[in-house]
Amino acid sequence: MRVPDLDLDLLRCFVQVAERGGFTAAAPALGLTQSAISLKIRRLEELLGKRMLERTSRSVALTPQGETLLAYARRMLALNEEAVQRLVAPPVTGRLRLGVADHFVPRNLAPLLARFARSHPGIRLEVEVGRSHDLRRAMEAGSLDLVLGKRRDGESEGSILWTEPVIWAAAPGWVVPEGRPLPLAMLPAGCMFRDRALAALARAGLGFEITYTSPSLLGVAAAAQAGLGATVIGASGLPEGLAPLAGLPPLGTAEMAVFGDLAGLAPLAEPLVQAIRETVAQPALVA
Repeated sequence: MRVPDLDLDLLRCFVQVAERGGFTAAAPALGLTQSAISLKIRRLEELLGKRMLERTSRSVALTPQGETLLAYARRMLALNEEAVQRLVAPPVTGRLRLGVADHFVPRNLAPLLARFARSHPGIRLEVEVGRSHDLRRAMEAGSLDLVLGKRRDGESEGSILWTEPVIWAAAPGWVVPEGRPLPLAMLPAGCMFRDRALAALARAGLGFEITYTSPSLLGVAAAAQAGLGATVIGASGLPEGLAPLAGLPPLGTAEMAVFGDLAGLAPLAEPLVQAIRETVAQPALVA
């Protein structure tokens, strides 16, 4: 049996539908009508002889085969982009000083930087990891060009990359203790997630005590992993060894954004922002 060749155009369409949660949301990104997108998805399914998406009048969801294909499709499109950047696109060179909030370390930062370095060898990337507000102060002082971090509540600065839930987290199997205040592992005062969590507990009339404080999210995560208490984190930054914790007040969502002069840094910043969106900002399917 002859093995079919996968069409990158069909894969690109499939990835956009999967990542954006449906045909309607994918249409502006692809510059296509919903019917054209539907046709491309149907051609892809016919080519593979398997259904990739389950469709209803209100939602789109990946089938098990679709989940498998999505991982391969992302890799194939990334390799295609890398080849084009190396062989066809004019080289972009220069230095870019990037501040990255430690919410993206270690799970998301390493693959992002590895892919970007392969695709853009002429850009020398200097990375500083820390807390969002510290990094933004450093950018204002002129020591960083861009900062990837979270917007504070009600803020309008920066260019939004994605929005994600803010969740309670603890070691798997950890339970909220009865009869005593809720132990918490937190970043120092001034952290937006800390402020939001304490306010939510106060509104709910739940007692708490901060039993562990660290200036590093990795330190906070280690304390929670060891069972010293619950913590709060953006869903995309949930590290291994922690699991979402149910039964506590909801914490809403957070906007993750890139701060800095994107227009002035366009030749260097545009490929990086695109890499961030493709590597990190992969929202789940929604109805």
